[in-house]
Amino acid sequence: MQLNTHKAVSPLTVLWCGAFIMTISLGIRHSFGLFLQPMSLSNEWGREVFAFSIAMQNLVWGVAQPFVGRMADRLGSAITMILGGALYTLGLFLMAMAESPGMLTLSAGVLIGLGLSGTTFPVVFGAVSRAMPPEKRSMAMGISMALGSLGQFAFLPGGLFLINQVGWSSALTILACFAVIILVLAWQLIEPKATPLKTDDAPCSAECPNTAASHQEAPADKELGMWASLGQAIRHRAFLMLSVGYFVCGFQILFISVHLPSYLQDSGIPASAGSTALALIGLFNILGSYLAGLWGGKFRKPMLLTGIYGLRGVLIVAFILTPLSTWSVYLFAAGMGVLWLSTVPLTTGTVSAMFGVKNLSMLGGLVFMFHQIGAFVGGWLGGLLFDATGSYTMVWWICVALSAIAAAVNWPIQEQSASPNEPTVQAA
Repeated sequence: MQLNTHKAVSPLTVLWCGAFIMTISLGIRHSFGLFLQPMSLSNEWGREVFAFSIAMQNLVWGVAQPFVGRMADRLGSAITMILGGALYTLGLFLMAMAESPGMLTLSAGVLIGLGLSGTTFPVVFGAVSRAMPPEKRSMAMGISMALGSLGQFAFLPGGLFLINQVGWSSALTILACFAVIILVLAWQLIEPKATPLKTDDAPCSAECPNTAASHQEAPADKELGMWASLGQAIRHRAFLMLSVGYFVCGFQILFISVHLPSYLQDSGIPASAGSTALALIGLFNILGSYLAGLWGGKFRKPMLLTGIYGLRGVLIVAFILTPLSTWSVYLFAAGMGVLWLSTVPLTTGTVSAMFGVKNLSMLGGLVFMFHQIGAFVGGWLGGLLFDATGSYTMVWWICVALSAIAAAVNWPIQEQSASPNEPTVQAA
């Protein structure tokens, strides 16, 4: 029996609390690239050690996400976010004390990865989608993603300031204190009384208007339970094509967020430019996420995804072929920011259109798992190839090739309610 977690809590409360939980969670997460050099130098590690721990974080995040999403669908998003926030906080405290590769992998990799699975896109978007009527879901997810991007803009310069003033260990301890705020925000979403959420074929009453809307949006959703819905998704060609695109997104995002500051320092660009560039990505991601939510309600979402991945490839080519300067870095960051996480509301919205919202946190978590597998490969491969070749050039060109693949696989996808007997992609 699923629980209705949105009877007493207003949709706007869900939207704002969820958005600011992502602000903190993603803001701290995007600052980890600033810790690569100081932690590696302090502990006399090669770059692969830190890169592997962050890659493991994203792999754990991705593998755990479908299960955590199912937990949110069954027990409620609030409880899931509280548990995620607690693990996130513990992981940051232990990361601040890490003196061995094993401790770094446990803290930054496993614990923070589990914490992120309970405090980011699939769980928050599942809560927001169930709270909003169908016609407002795309916009609501775009707004929550845009507000979540404020964290990257705020925490990156703040993280660099803390590292310079108090050192990397104390900086991580202070960030752990910020993570405690996630628990406070998630607590606001707990319902005093949870009521059963109707999942049978009978028409919904006024007690569950949002579920009624989801029935109208995706009739197949009311007929399928968890396992049937999961089985249908993994056999659905369009779902798998979305997952391929998301793999590319994760590869590019983690490689850039972890290795861009070091890439710039290796090229003689000041460290401050790296943090500023990542902050600019977060700032312009606000615009990109908002536009994705706005346009996702007017145009085909897979078509927009094709455009985003294609433009990423063009932008990366221009960046690596243009003479490097502070201003070229900032222009690249602004352009990449518009394209950064605008894929998230579009991909989640496409999954919602195909499978409904009853199991959205789980199915959104499943497709997001592929994003995080890509992040694991991108983050680790960046450090591995740098240690082997002394350069990031090869990885940049891999990013370009992957952009072309992601653009191609998203184009034929159609936003149609998935039929239980027709698990294939429709022709565009």
